[in-house]
Amino acid sequence: MKLQVNPTRMELLRLKKRLRVAVRGHKLLKDKLDELMKNFLELVEENRRLRTEVEEGLTRAFRGFAMARAVLSWSYLETALGAHRERRGVTAKPVIKMNMETPHFLLDDKGEKQNIYPYGLAKTTGDLDEAVRRLHAAFRPLIQLAQVEKTVELMAGEIERTRRRVNALEYVLIPQLEEQARYITMKLEENERGNLVRLMKVKEIVGYSK
Repeated sequence: MKLQVNPTRMELLRLKKRLRVAVRGHKLLKDKLDELMKNFLELVEENRRLRTEVEEGLTRAFRGFAMARAVLSWSYLETALGAHRERRGVTAKPVIKMNMETPHFLLDDKGEKQNIYPYGLAKTTGDLDEAVRRLHAAFRPLIQLAQVEKTVELMAGEIERTRRRVNALEYVLIPQLEEQARYITMKLEENERGNLVRLMKVKEIVGYSK
């Protein structure tokens, strides 16, 4: 295949400069990819831990509600739980990490200081109290889980984009620039040999003419 490149020293210098930039860019992107993968694996492990914690907490809470439902009437249970009117807010703000915007969720502390039981404790069961306590305790890890899962999703996309760029540099652009540089070097050496042969012939002719 004939390369569409002008075999001059100026073009060779330009190609070598582009090659140095490409090699440096490849190294930086490769380092970024390695760091992304490290953080990604740590987040996956944290996601697994949080999901287990949340699922266990919610399962025990629902089990407590089921036990309370077996003892208390549905109307009383609905009235007791429906008496709670407080709301807890979640603040979301972006955080820049490794040139990537990730979410950061903050659960307000207002609810931590409130009475978490929306009913009087005299007429309820311990199962209901425990269920409400576990449900309340699951709020914070649930918010953390949402944050980690979204970050994992965004990071997976960034890893894929970075990997494509690394591969494009490693398997397409850098080999192409190297091949073009070799082609120009070969052509320049060819021209130098041709000029040398012509010079020797001129000297030979001049020597004969004397």
